Amino acid sequence: MNVYRFDEERDRREQAAKRQRPPQPSEPPMFNLPNVVLWLGGAMILIHLLRELVLPAVWGNWTIYLFAFWPAKYTALSNLAPLDLASSVWAFVTYSLLHGGTMHIVFNLLWMAIFGSALARRYGAFRFLMFSALCSVGGAAAHLATHWGESAPMIGASAAVSGQMAGALRFVFELGGPLGAFRRSDRAAYHVPAQPLADCIRNRQVLVFVAVWFGLNLFFGLMSGPIAGQPATIAWQAHIGGFVAGLALFPFFDPVPQRRI
Repeated sequence: MNVYRFDEERDRREQAAKRQRPPQPSEPPMFNLPNVVLWLGGAMILIHLLRELVLPAVWGNWTIYLFAFWPAKYTALSNLAPLDLASSVWAFVTYSLLHGGTMHIVFNLLWMAIFGSALARRYGAFRFLMFSALCSVGGAAAHLATHWGESAPMIGASAAVSGQMAGALRFVFELGGPLGAFRRSDRAAYHVPAQPLADCIRNRQVLVFVAVWFGLNLFFGLMSGPIAGQPATIAWQAHIGGFVAGLALFPFFDPVPQRRI
């Protein structure tokens, strides 16, 4: 009987100790990137390395011609060859997989690791990819509207990353969110209800991050090399288009019920 009582008392102590242990984060947010972010970033790196180091210069130029976003193509759609016409459709997304230099791609990947990862944890892989693609489309549309007929190509994931940042800013600063005043580090931190859009655009932290984002875009964009013989320029309109698209599209993809005012 004494042995049984000892075992029962030991079991009770072990159960009590387990209940007192703080819950361990299931996915440390700053070190374990979501698989979809790793795969997407890896694809961008691979494409860049192939174009810069492996493919002959002629093939690299053809890659830019077929997959970059060329506003000039849309001034004469009826006269385009079938391949050019097809490329004018897929270029609304594929331009975001190309980059003009090492600093350009590193900058985009770093910001995607921060804000894209937060959004991917909330959305899941499929919603994240669809959302990013549509933000790329929004960036391309804004660039086309303001650079109609321009002969210089546009490349880079900045519009998509701008949209990812816009989506992430809707919830990362909320109470219990990953960057909130009372933050958490488990998966639940990425599923807190989002703040209303009106509150988001007035939030000082949001405004600071947006200012830093565009300032760094200016710096790294100016450091990028020429593309297809054209001097590097900053596609501000595309960045803004991607950001606005992210703000507008966020609630349509968000699986978490919106916070009630």
